[in-house]
Amino acid sequence: MSAWWSMAVAGGAAGLGVAVPLGGVGVLLLKEGMLGWRRGLAAASAVACVDGAFAAGAVLAGSVVSGVLAGHERPVRWCAALVLAVVAVRGLLALRHPESGPAPEPPARRIFLRFVGLTAVNPTTMVYFVALAAALRGRIGGGALLGAFVAGVLLASLVWQVGLAMVGATAGSRLGPTARRWTYILGNGLVLGYAALLATSG
Repeated sequence: MSAWWSMAVAGGAAGLGVAVPLGGVGVLLLKEGMLGWRRGLAAASAVACVDGAFAAGAVLAGSVVSGVLAGHERPVRWCAALVLAVVAVRGLLALRHPESGPAPEPPARRIFLRFVGLTAVNPTTMVYFVALAAALRGRIGGGALLGAFVAGVLLASLVWQVGLAMVGATAGSRLGPTARRWTYILGNGLVLGYAALLATSG
């Protein structure tokens, strides 16, 4: 039991390690939360699920993934930068044509899948978990210990992402239309800047 608990705590620490630094996906999550609590919850669940899946993959096939990514870091960064740039530009262009009435609520599944894709192509997440796999090689293996570790990652990431969604939802409900519009502009601008940084780094 103590080994399971230790692995769960280690997973929680790993989950917070990847979740807490606020990058492009985190900014988009805050923005999604400002559009509605349910939208933010769907996005937060997607990010946490990908973190948990990456944690499991890192432990089970970390060396294979590391070998595949070796020498291809730049194309991966460019791909992620392109995806984030497209999302940010679309968000900025949408502000040019404000809706005359309340926009229809998109299905939670669509939001979930969109954030699964955004998180999955995030090179920061990939690099983090590949490095984690190298550090944990041979210490976990499979079975119950792996389950406890992944559960820790998933829970810690989910708690943090839901917290971001709550912050976004609270801000969205209290800000007026003008302040909300400028917040969207700032958020999309930050995502665009993050995309440019990804494309030019390394």
